Amino acid sequence: MEKNINPLFNIPAIELADTPLVEKTQYEALKKLLTYLQEHSKFYQRHFKSHNINIEDINTLKDLESIPPIGKPELKEYNDDFICPPKNEIIDYVTTSGTTGTPVTLALSNKDLDRLAYNEAISLACADGNPNDVYQLTTTIDRLFMAGLAYFLGVRNLGCGIARVGSGIPQLQLDTIQRVQPTTLIAVPTFLIVLIEYAKSVGFDLNKSSVKRVVCIGEPIRNAKFEPNALNQKISKDWQVNLYSTYASSEMSTAYTECVHQQGGHEHPGLVISELLDENDEVTTDPHQKGELCVTTLGVEGTPLLRFKTGDIVQFFYDECKCGRKTKRIGPVLGRKNQMIKYKGTTLYPPAIFEVLNSFKEIENYVVEVKNNDIQTDEVIIYISSSTGNVNSLLDEVSNLLRAKIRVKPVVFAISPKEINQMQLKSNTRKPLKFIDNRM
Repeated sequence: MEKNINPLFNIPAIELADTPLVEKTQYEALKKLLTYLQEHSKFYQRHFKSHNINIEDINTLKDLESIPPIGKPELKEYNDDFICPPKNEIIDYVTTSGTTGTPVTLALSNKDLDRLAYNEAISLACADGNPNDVYQLTTTIDRLFMAGLAYFLGVRNLGCGIARVGSGIPQLQLDTIQRVQPTTLIAVPTFLIVLIEYAKSVGFDLNKSSVKRVVCIGEPIRNAKFEPNALNQKISKDWQVNLYSTYASSEMSTAYTECVHQQGGHEHPGLVISELLDENDEVTTDPHQKGELCVTTLGVEGTPLLRFKTGDIVQFFYDECKCGRKTKRIGPVLGRKNQMIKYKGTTLYPPAIFEVLNSFKEIENYVVEVKNNDIQTDEVIIYISSSTGNVNSLLDEVSNLLRAKIRVKPVVFAISPKEINQMQLKSNTRKPLKFIDNRM
C-alpha cells in the first residue's frame, strides 16, 4: 500500500492494470489475510473449522467462493470475536450508524488509519480532487463516526486544507464558505437543499461562491443509467455545482467513488475484493444482473472481513472507463436486501419511492413506513410535510405519480414537520431515518 501520495496524484498503477495482474495482486493479499484470520480472529477460526475450510486449499481468487459468506447478523452477534489485535494496539473505535438495528463496534489500528487515509485520498482524487483544493466537511467527525474521520485523514493525505464545520447549521456553513473559500464540500445531498434555501433567504448566490464541487455521501444522486436523479435535479436547478457520488460503509473501510466521467464508483482493487451475489449467495458476473455487494477487506488489521455481505443491492460494470481505470465499477445502490418490499404484487425498494418524493419541490421532508397489515402482507404508508396551501391537491399528485412510476399507490398522509422529525429521530441514530420498517 502506498503511504506517500504523489503530489500530481496519478491513478494508482493497480487500477490501470490488466485483469491478470489485478487478480495476482489481490490473491497475494488474500493469502496474507487468510493467514492473519487463522491466527488472530476468533470468529473466523470457528468459521473455518465449522465449514471444513483449509486455507491452504485457497489457491485462486475463484477458490474464495468455497468459503460461505457472512453478514451483519454474525457481525452483531459475535462482534468482539471479529476484532483481532490486543487492546493496546487499537488506536480508534468507531461504530456503524445503527440505522438497520444495533450498532456494531469496529476497532482500528495505526495501520488501519493509514489505510483509511490512503483510501479516501485516492477516492477524493478520483473525484477530480487535487492538492490545491480546500475541503469543507459538513458531516460530524465525533460520535464514533468513521466517515468524518476518514474524510479528514484523506484530505490531509491529499495535501489539502480542510474546514471541519460538522453537520447542520446552514448559517455556519455559509459563513465558512465566505471566509475560508473552500473549493469542495463533502455533504449529504439533502442537506444541500437546506443550504440552498438558507442562501436564498439571505440573498447569497451560491453559484458565485468558491465551491465548484460537492462529494455527495449517504444518498444516491444518479439513477441506474447514471442520469441525474430527482434529488440531483433539485440541487442542480439552483446550484450549478459538480456533484460526485461516493459509496462506502464503516465495515469495509473502503470507498467506491465516481471519476469525472460519472459512470459508477470505482473499485480500489488493492484495498478490497468485490463480489456480486445472487439471491442464493452464488457469485454472478452477468453484467446485466443486480445483486448483493459482498466484500473482502485487504490490509485491515483491526476488524478484517472475509466475504462480508453488505446488504446493498447494486450492479457491476466491467468495461474500461474513459478515465483509464480498468477496475470494475458499482452503480447506485438500488436498495437494501432486508428492506425489499412486496406490495400488491410488486417488488420494490425504498429508494424508488424516495426518487418520486424528491421530485416534488413542495415536499419539505418525508418518512416511508412499511408494516404488516391484517393479512400479514406488506403495507406502505408515506408521511410528508409541506408548507403548501393546498395539501389535498399535493397528496393527490403524489399518489398519482407513485402509481405511474412504481405501479402501486400507497397511502399518503400530510403531517407537521415536528412529527416528521420525531419519527426520523426516534431511534436516536446518527442519521435521520427516511425508511422505518415495522414489519414483524
